[in-house]
Amino acid sequence: MSEPVTQLIKQKLRDSVNKHSTLGITVSVEELERETLRKGIHMLVAVVPFLASLVGTGITLVLLAAGTLFYTYTELVRSAGREVAVISRITAFTSRERDLGGITHGPITLATGAMLALFLYPEPIAAIAIYALAFGDGFASLAGKLFGLHELPGTGGKTVEGSSACLIAVTVSTYAVTGMLRESLLVGISAMFVEMLPTRDLDNLVLPLGAGLAAAALFTGLL
Repeated sequence: MSEPVTQLIKQKLRDSVNKHSTLGITVSVEELERETLRKGIHMLVAVVPFLASLVGTGITLVLLAAGTLFYTYTELVRSAGREVAVISRITAFTSRERDLGGITHGPITLATGAMLALFLYPEPIAAIAIYALAFGDGFASLAGKLFGLHELPGTGGKTVEGSSACLIAVTVSTYAVTGMLRESLLVGISAMFVEMLPTRDLDNLVLPLGAGLAAAALFTGLL
């Protein structure tokens, strides 16, 4: 990443901290940097549909399962006080406060959510579900951290800004796959309401399942 872009991101993070602090909301530059890196890694799951089209769904499922097992091993090693090359350092930096001292479950549920989408849904529904996971959840979290000022009651800290970002991201990604605007918007709305649920890391499971179910109902007449 070029230096001007890096400086621009850091300035945006500082501006966000100042805005939140003015309103009495405690947030730090480090916390925002962690979330930005965390969700940047999170969005990499969007390559799964391409991989599945390249090598097949079965092999992709095996690769995801193997990667999940390897990651779990590195986390067990890290929680025991040792490190596995660069992986443990990245995981430690991006871990949420609730994960400190233990295993960071986010990547495990992320891979599991992608595997469930591939296993349960045919193409292009599986791709829609995985893109909802990658971009819907990813942009919802980033928008909530950077711009979130209006908390939604009963959602465990979700914000209007974050949920709106989820709606837009899922609608756009679904439209990119299908070219059908009305149906894509309905999938986006469904994903937004699923994302609002106070499920913490289980977002990675319920969001692709919910978005996939809505897409199946709209595009294949499942329901």
